[in-house]
Amino acid sequence: MVANAPLPDAAPTNWVDRSAPLALRPWLKLGRFDRPTGIWLLMLPGWQGVALACAMLGKWPDSLLLLKIFLGAALMRAAGCAYNDIVDRDIDAKVARTAGRPIPSGQISVKQAWGFLVACALLAFGILVTLPPLAIALGVGSLALVAAYPFMKRITWWPQAWLGLTFNWGALLGSAAVAGHLTLPAVLLYVGGVFWTLGYDTIYAVQDLEDDALAGVKSSARRLGAAAPKAVLGFYVAAFVLALATGWLGHLGPLFLPPVALYGLHLSRQASGLRVDDPMGALRLFKSNSMAGLLLFAGLAFGSWQGANLPF
Repeated sequence: MVANAPLPDAAPTNWVDRSAPLALRPWLKLGRFDRPTGIWLLMLPGWQGVALACAMLGKWPDSLLLLKIFLGAALMRAAGCAYNDIVDRDIDAKVARTAGRPIPSGQISVKQAWGFLVACALLAFGILVTLPPLAIALGVGSLALVAAYPFMKRITWWPQAWLGLTFNWGALLGSAAVAGHLTLPAVLLYVGGVFWTLGYDTIYAVQDLEDDALAGVKSSARRLGAAAPKAVLGFYVAAFVLALATGWLGHLGPLFLPPVALYGLHLSRQASGLRVDDPMGALRLFKSNSMAGLLLFAGLAFGSWQGANLPF
């Protein structure tokens, strides 16, 4: 495999391969900056938590806080990807989709990857400490979930569920950053996000069914087999119901409902379009979850409307 060839699950016209200096490309790919969908999926639960807490207080989300969460998510996703690649370097070398990643392909050493990880984590921590104490504690607490994730595919058929626990932690952090404490609606939002991630990461795992079987890697897609589309629909129904419960218990305004209805429709169309023998189609469905998460964020943000307090 050519060292600087685009990864099979990255768009061949991604900005890294198109515009980044050659020397920086392996580092940007180590942090998955060539594939921004993961940044969105880590960031959006944090934005949703902020929007929920603000809506419950009858105000619009603070743009500076949203920016902090975006930057923190981008940095922690990069650190998490580097850690995952360090742990999984031997497995990645056996899987066609991941064999060209910087560590298994020899572009970056394990020692260099650790340096990259530490730098990204320290920058993210610098952002985290500007938040209230409970949010800081939650951010530090998330490291246990991050540290355990790469090992889940070795010990359980459901590493996608663990990813859900990890990726949606921002819903709790974002809510605590606004409210200073955790609320039941925030917990419901988090649990709903876990089911959302369980669905979309099962879709993502469809790409690797054959390679994962050869490498001995476990996944929900392998465990479910032909039943994966029906299971994904079930996960998404749970995510949608919990989103509705979040809005109801949070006493959100009527503008919460239209975007959340579109969120539910979007999820149902993903499930109906999933084919276990169509890995490229699965990738397209997976990437569309950025829009699904934005729809839920919009519903929570507009849920602050109680009659006359929209910011425009």
